[in-house]
Amino acid sequence: MKRCPSCNRTYTEPSLNFCLEDGTHLVSTGVPRPAATDRYASPRNTNEPPPTEIYPAGAPLLNQVPEMMPPRAAPQWSPPPQTVPVKKSNAVWWVLGGIAVVGVLGVGLVVVILALASMDTNTNNSNVNSNSVFVNNNRSATNTSPSENNLNSNVSNSNPESHRPLALNDDFESKRWRTGTFEFGEIWYADDEFHMRAKEKMYLVMYAPSADYTTENARVRVTARSVDGVSPASGYGLIVHGEKSADGSLEDYALLIYTGSEPQYQVVIHKNGLQKTLVPWTKSSIIRSGTNPNQLEIRSQADELSFYVNGRYLTRITDTENNKRGVAGLYTSETSEVAFDDLEITR
Repeated sequence: MKRCPSCNRTYTEPSLNFCLEDGTHLVSTGVPRPAATDRYASPRNTNEPPPTEIYPAGAPLLNQVPEMMPPRAAPQWSPPPQTVPVKKSNAVWWVLGGIAVVGVLGVGLVVVILALASMDTNTNNSNVNSNSVFVNNNRSATNTSPSENNLNSNVSNSNPESHRPLALNDDFESKRWRTGTFEFGEIWYADDEFHMRAKEKMYLVMYAPSADYTTENARVRVTARSVDGVSPASGYGLIVHGEKSADGSLEDYALLIYTGSEPQYQVVIHKNGLQKTLVPWTKSSIIRSGTNPNQLEIRSQADELSFYVNGRYLTRITDTENNKRGVAGLYTSETSEVAFDDLEITR
């Protein structure tokens, strides 16, 4: 007896070597067949063809001849691609062309470097000129004030630009203006205000940082106050048309106020290194005293300047010096600390 190790089907035919179910090679089980059930096949006639065996469906066919593949079509012949001869370039011309290109690029690079160096030099010179410190000893100054000042000093940080916005608001939260400690006073930012303090018998002038602050044909307003309630003896206030002359002297108009026990105002001009009074000290009940803030305003139209405090008209003058191109500025004198806020320029 033989057994299929794959499906465990048994076969009794001794001549059968492969499983009729899955084609696995059969193994002998070693158990002899009972004699009573042995059946012998009758002698086969050798003249007859062998009987045909029928395999169950799904059983693999042993020694099966593979199915013939259909004959492949013979590849069609196509002519070989034509090759176009490549013309040989002249290496000398390529080398000369490369040298010419490198030469042009080198010249252009040198020109750019020289231009940048020139621009940097001009910028540095401009920065130095726009941040120059000026000290004018004007012992013959014609400044008539509650307390005469015989030695006047000023500082400018004007930096002109070409564009002019229609309106500008500077609340002094951004630190654009120049600050520092100088031999004639101090300038600094504190509590979103711009603070100034001059030294004894000196006045301190600070111009705006750029031409955005130009005051020609404009209305300029700023809030000013005495920090400790003690007004600078020679006043403090607002400047318009501020610029430096060819020799470095300041040129501008200023509305100054005195906020002591008897509040007063005056209008001065800086010209040729001198401070000259245009409107002498005049008492005014419009001006608030002590630490109370006052809004100073100057309106420029053509050659006429009009002056206001807290929205009330004070006086007007005619610009006979033709100082119209400058910027806004701030002014203080003596040793009392003052603070400025909310600068507005409307054109």
